[in-house]
Amino acid sequence: MIVVTGATGNIGRPLTQALAEAGEEVTAVSRHAAALPDGVRHVVADLAEPTSLKPALAGAKSLFLLLSGDLHATGANPGDIIGEAAASGVRRVVLLSTLGVVTRPFGTTRIAMRELEDTLRESGLEWTILRPGGFASNALWWAESVRSEQVVAAPFGDVGVPIIDPTDIAAVAAASLLEDRHTGGAYELTGPEVVTPRQQAEALATALGSPVRFHELTRAEAKAAMSQSMPGELADDTLDILGSPSPAELRVSPDVQQVLGRAPRSFADWAARNVAAFR
Repeated sequence: MIVVTGATGNIGRPLTQALAEAGEEVTAVSRHAAALPDGVRHVVADLAEPTSLKPALAGAKSLFLLLSGDLHATGANPGDIIGEAAASGVRRVVLLSTLGVVTRPFGTTRIAMRELEDTLRESGLEWTILRPGGFASNALWWAESVRSEQVVAAPFGDVGVPIIDPTDIAAVAAASLLEDRHTGGAYELTGPEVVTPRQQAEALATALGSPVRFHELTRAEAKAAMSQSMPGELADDTLDILGSPSPAELRVSPDVQQVLGRAPRSFADWAARNVAAFR
């Protein structure tokens, strides 16, 4: 059995689907009840309380570990989840980390994630670490304004990074859970090209078949909006990357191609598949 945390999100949902289609027994973990593929077991649990995972982990061989934003906050101890997994007999953990542990290792949230990576490496379990950059699905932050005003509002309109489609992260996670050759791998996951927010607005306009205007936010305006859904420190870390990406953050990684045998999907492809959210 494979346990998927964050199973109702942009990565967990396609990962759960892919594992179920591969014939695996899957337990999906989320904080709330949710619709899931036929045959998938669902367990409601809160990763902030690692012992609440015991019913999900019983009998599991592998775990996909995705932390929600609050588990990056001061005082959180997500390493206990790995201990709980080991105590339950889990043999393999695939951890969703972040590219920032390599490119900006000294930020508070990056230090915490690096410590979690180290805890996993030292656990005695089989492990794979996935380090994605920015997500294409972050464009869903603009869905309401595009629907109501045909506007994308974002900071740093002409500064881009190679954002990745979450379904590609899910595909790499599935391979890492199912194939022994990925044990001990640490994969940097990016999209196929650098894309700016202004270019994302243009791609959404193409997908919709109607104009979408771009409005550039100040950093302060962007932080205020982001802080509604994540810790302020994490918002600052994210804005540092978006506003002034380093050469390492601009690099297009070959790892998706190497794992999946195909190129990562473009933002335009993501926009076309998710256009209904913007109508």
